[in-house]
Amino acid sequence: MGLSRVVRLLLYYGFATHLPASDVSVGRLAQPVRRAVCRRLFRGMGVGVNIERHAHFGSGRELSIGDHSALGINCRISGPVDIGSYVMMGPDVMILSRRHEIGRVDIPMALQGEAEARRVVVEDDVWIGARVIVLAGVRIGRGSVLGAGAVVARDVPPLSVVVGNPARVIRTRRREGILENG
Repeated sequence: MGLSRVVRLLLYYGFATHLPASDVSVGRLAQPVRRAVCRRLFRGMGVGVNIERHAHFGSGRELSIGDHSALGINCRISGPVDIGSYVMMGPDVMILSRRHEIGRVDIPMALQGEAEARRVVVEDDVWIGARVIVLAGVRIGRGSVLGAGAVVARDVPPLSVVVGNPARVIRTRRREGILENG
């Protein structure tokens, strides 16, 4: 890890993450500070991105986030994650692309190490509600809504509304008589 990356991580986790959230008037001044610090930490960052107070993303080198998307207050993102454009994220969301090995029973799980990370993909125009947990390898289809507290362990089809633990589709956002493009 280069010295400039270490300095940026120290600047983010030591200072910028503690600035006020964007929903208070002075917090609007914090948005560009967090964005500027994170721009060179993330694998990719679009325009108009909002990183909220206490968002945690490790080193950020495996995270990409599209235009006008947000990382919610107190979110935790680990491993390779691609977030599309216009993605809204509530507070306390967890996106986890890493997991522990558990296959052997002859040695403790704590000694088996991590399994290979499985990329999480959140497509464009998704709303992730408060305290949602998205597990490794999941793809969230464009235009979907993940209801507060959902635990998402399987792919979510485009334009779906999912809730619960485990998350399940309760309805679609498609309108009758309108064909979907792509």
